[in-house]
Amino acid sequence: MAQNFSELANLIWSVADLLRGDYKQADYGKVILPFTLLRRLECVLEPTKQAVLAEYEKRKDSGVSMDVFLKRKSKEAFYNTSVFDLPGLLADPKFVRLNMVKYVSEFSSDARDVFERFKFLERVGELDDKDLLFKLVQLFAQVDLHPDTVPNEVMGQVFEELIRKFAEASNETAGEHFTPREVIQLIVHCLFAGDDEALSKPGVIRSMYDPTAGTGGILSVGEAVARAINPSAKLVLFGQELNDESYAICKADMLIKGQDPKNIVRGNTLSADGFPNETFDYGAANPPFGVDWKKVLEMVKAEHERRGYAGRFGPGLPRVSDGSLLFLMHLISKMRPAAEGGGRIGIVLNGSPLFTGDAGSGESEIRRWILENDLLDAIIALPNDLFYNTGIATYVWILDNDKPKGRKGKVQLIDATRMYAKMKKSLGSKRVLMTDEQIGEVVKAYSSFAKESTFALEYKEPVKAADPTKLTEPEPPRVVTKVFDTTYFGYRKVTVDRPLAAGKEGKFKKGEKPYDKDLRDTESIPLSESIEEYMAREVLPHIRDAWVNTAIVDDKDGLPGKVGYEINFNRYFYVYKAPRKPEVIAEEIRRMEERFVELMKGVVV
Repeated sequence: MAQNFSELANLIWSVADLLRGDYKQADYGKVILPFTLLRRLECVLEPTKQAVLAEYEKRKDSGVSMDVFLKRKSKEAFYNTSVFDLPGLLADPKFVRLNMVKYVSEFSSDARDVFERFKFLERVGELDDKDLLFKLVQLFAQVDLHPDTVPNEVMGQVFEELIRKFAEASNETAGEHFTPREVIQLIVHCLFAGDDEALSKPGVIRSMYDPTAGTGGILSVGEAVARAINPSAKLVLFGQELNDESYAICKADMLIKGQDPKNIVRGNTLSADGFPNETFDYGAANPPFGVDWKKVLEMVKAEHERRGYAGRFGPGLPRVSDGSLLFLMHLISKMRPAAEGGGRIGIVLNGSPLFTGDAGSGESEIRRWILENDLLDAIIALPNDLFYNTGIATYVWILDNDKPKGRKGKVQLIDATRMYAKMKKSLGSKRVLMTDEQIGEVVKAYSSFAKESTFALEYKEPVKAADPTKLTEPEPPRVVTKVFDTTYFGYRKVTVDRPLAAGKEGKFKKGEKPYDKDLRDTESIPLSESIEEYMAREVLPHIRDAWVNTAIVDDKDGLPGKVGYEINFNRYFYVYKAPRKPEVIAEEIRRMEERFVELMKGVVV
């Protein structure tokens, strides 16, 4: 029996050999994933199957709903009243199609919904017509997916690995629907680190929500970590997912975990919120990076204009080419109010939401609202090449609407870009991973609110054979954590005008001070500094007749200019590297000359 998720996924993936020729590569997943789910569900039900069948026979003619009784017997949130299972179907090859349809149709309604999303019964007919159904049943009947052999977390990884393989085989966006486990571990531990006191109470019940749930990886890890912290804690899971196959896998996972399957909703989070009146203790998401939101433009725009701050998108709308900030605002709207204990969220975003958009733009107004309401707690820069489908820079944003006293008005930035280890074999675009120890060090830096600290476990390139002509200079320790006031990221962009140049004329409104349009300029002034002091120091010494146009004012505070917010993460961690000392360079040249002379001796001889 395969011992890890990769080996088990490869074993199941090998079934694709049977489909080759009869199915396109892009369609392998439509067959193999539901069969894997079916085998997993029947393995989970196997210990109680006879008890369920006996209860069914006892009550089937009673005329009352048997749902509660059968779930009680199955000890799961689902059941099946058919006498068949995959090994049992092999006993009657002639009627395998008919019996398979009957078998799947006798699952409880939530489990049937999983197979309906895969259009599984249609697939069964196709497979039988191609004379493949019996062979597939034979293969899957031999795969051991019992929970004692394959724990839930490993099973989740198997599904994700299979989806990645199918997506890769069909040139689709591999990894779009799931997040690397170490990234989830980092997010979940950071979320719980800020709430460890409440989470450690006996029998505590908390809720967790993922609006882009995929196959449910974030929710699964969240539940596992919560139980590790406090075995008596109950984490109630909620999620919404757009993709049918990922939704089905997520829902099946929730069924197996004993979670309420109705808490997993299918549909587009932005246009059809599955939990319009709910708020949660924790929220976490890895929304698609840099994906446009044209399809939901009208609905999102209507909510923004009609409901304003009473809706989800009150602060502003980002450009249509990137909907990342819409997911962030949606998650913020799902935070439990501070008066009810507060909520915390963690979300993975690319670099664009940090700085895209000028002062007054939709993106800048969203950042402004987040920072002026003191919601942003920390941002952690992740290593590149960490995700399956992209190698771009990514960041985890941690938000809290009820910060502890010491963190109020502050934002912590953590540069974890070197906290990785190289993988022996790449998986899609994923070439590195974060070890448990590295995750622990990052979480410790976050939870201790470390300022100006360093990491001990950063990746270091292996030292190559020494070059006798090079002199190595040790790299100084790198500061990786910094804390700033929330206002530090704000600036006021003012318009600076000058008088009309000699001989020039212009048309101006009544009361408007004449200015030269060709000489108009702007200045971005930190919010912590007065306009007058800035002008006196930076502008007037060079342009004595310049003035700030006070007719152009910010819509919110009414003061001159437009307020903007941006977080130039890399700039805050930039370290000036001084040129090498002349004597070091001279010594290297001397050594190169010596080396050259030695080489020439060999040539001359």
